Amino acid sequence: MTTDRKPRALIFIVAYYAESTILEVLRRIPALDGYDTEVLIIDDCSGDATYELSDGLRRLGTYRHKLTVLTNPVNQGYGGNQKLGYHYAVEQGFDYVALLHGDAQYAPEMLPDLFAPLHAGTADVVLGSRMLTPGGARKGGMPFYKLVGNKILTAYQNLVLGSSLAEFHTGYKAYTTASLRRIPFELNSNVFHFDTEIIIQFLRSRARITEVPIPTHYGDEICRVDGLRYALDVVNASTVALLQDYGLVYRRNFDIQSLVDDNKHYLPKTTFASTHSAALAAIPAGATVMDVGCGPGHLCAPLHQLGCRVIGVDQFRPDDTTAFDEFHVTDLNANPFPRPLDDVQVILILDVIEHLASPEKFCDELRRRAQSNLAVKIVFSTGNIGFCVTRLMLFLGQFNYNKRGILDLTHTRLFTFSSLRRLLKEQGFVIEQEQGIPAPVPLVVQSPGWQKFLMGLQAVLIKLSRGLFAYQMFMVVRPLPTIAKLMDDAHRHSAAKTSARPEPAARV
Repeated sequence: MTTDRKPRALIFIVAYYAESTILEVLRRIPALDGYDTEVLIIDDCSGDATYELSDGLRRLGTYRHKLTVLTNPVNQGYGGNQKLGYHYAVEQGFDYVALLHGDAQYAPEMLPDLFAPLHAGTADVVLGSRMLTPGGARKGGMPFYKLVGNKILTAYQNLVLGSSLAEFHTGYKAYTTASLRRIPFELNSNVFHFDTEIIIQFLRSRARITEVPIPTHYGDEICRVDGLRYALDVVNASTVALLQDYGLVYRRNFDIQSLVDDNKHYLPKTTFASTHSAALAAIPAGATVMDVGCGPGHLCAPLHQLGCRVIGVDQFRPDDTTAFDEFHVTDLNANPFPRPLDDVQVILILDVIEHLASPEKFCDELRRRAQSNLAVKIVFSTGNIGFCVTRLMLFLGQFNYNKRGILDLTHTRLFTFSSLRRLLKEQGFVIEQEQGIPAPVPLVVQSPGWQKFLMGLQAVLIKLSRGLFAYQMFMVVRPLPTIAKLMDDAHRHSAAKTSARPEPAARV
C-alpha cells in the first residue's frame, strides 16, 4: 500500500443452512493484525438458525472483528449471494475481499496466505488451490470422482482459455476490489458456475492471478451441487468464452474490454487474403486514395509503399494522424465526404456501409458528389450474412452479435451478395468487380500449417459458391451520371453542336 493506513479487508462468508458450522468458522478466523478487517455474513434465506446464531454473536459485541450479518428475504443462489458481497466490498471502499464458505469446508486459518500476495502488490486475484499439494485432496477426503472431475474440467478450461491454473473449482479466493471494479461480475450466473465465470472475467481483464496451496477438508456437510449440471455449465461457459474470441457468439459478461465509441478493436489484414489485401490489389500505384471509415489507418503504410497519397475520413480521430497525408473528422451519416472528390482516383469504403443509418442515403450522396469525377474507382466491402456459419447458427436458433465479424454489435444493416448488388445498382453504380473474401483465419489460428490449409479450403469453397462460403463481399464499382448530370450534358452538347453549325440562310 502507498499510505500508512492499514488496508481494509473484508472477509465475506456465504452461508446457507450453516447453523452447525457458522460459529466454528467465525471462531477460526484469525486476528489479521495487519488489516482493518470486517466480516460480512450473508445468509441466503436459510430455513434454519444460521442468521440467528450469527446475529446473536454480533449483538454480543465480543467478536474480534467488526461483524455485519445480513439475510436475504429471497434465496439468490450461490452466485447471486456472491454478487451481493462483492458489491458491498466495492461500495464500502474495501481494498480486499476474501470469499469464505459458511460450511467450514475451507480453512479460515489460511486467510493470511490469501491476503499476502494482494498486500504485497504481486497479485490481483488469489485462488486457494487444493491441487497444488500432491495427494493433498485425497488425504483431505475429496471423493475420487470429484477429484477426477475437477482435474478433467480444469484441463479443458485451461485448454480453451489459454490458462494454466491448477484448479478452477475452488470456493476459497481473495481479490482486490480494484480488480472487481474492472469486470461486470453482476452479469454472471446466480448458480454455482459463477466461480468459473468470474475467473474467465479475470483472465480476460489480464488480472494477475496467483494460486496458493490450501488444505482439503470434506466432512459431513451437505453437497448442494448437482455435479452433472455443474460440469455442463462450466463447459458451456468456457466454450462460449472461446467462441466469443472467434466472433461466433457474444455474452456481455465476457466482454471485459467493453465496447466504446472508437474503432481500435479492428485489426489490420494485409498479410493474407482479405478485404485489405483485395483493396490494395485494386489500387494503381501513385493514386490519390480516400479511405472513408479509415479507422486508425491500417492501410496507410502499404498505400504509401505504392506511392499513393492517402486521405483519411472517419468519425473518430486516431491517436496519431501523421500517417495520413490529409485527415478529416466527420459524421459518416451526416457528411461522409467533407472535401471535394475531383482529385481522388480511388475511394475505399471497407466494412463501413453496414454501420450506417441509411446506406441508401450514403450511396446517393456518394454518387452525387462523384459527378465531377465519374472515372473514380469505388471499393466496397461488407460482411456476408449468407455465410454458411451464420446460416448454421440461425438453423440452430442462434443469432449472436459480437465485437467484430458479420454480426458486429455496431451493425445496423446486413447484406447478402444479391442485396448488396441490388443496392449499388439501384443507387446508380455499375459493378466492375465482385469477389468473395474468406474468413480471417490468421487472426484466430496461430499454426501456420492450419492457416494455410483453412485459407486454401475456403478459397476452393468460395469458387463453388460465393454466397454460401464467402465471409465478406468485395465489390469495385463506378458511378453512373445522374439525371441532372445527363441533362446538363445534353444542354452543353446541344449548345456545342448548335454553335458549330453555320447560321441558316435567311428566308424571304
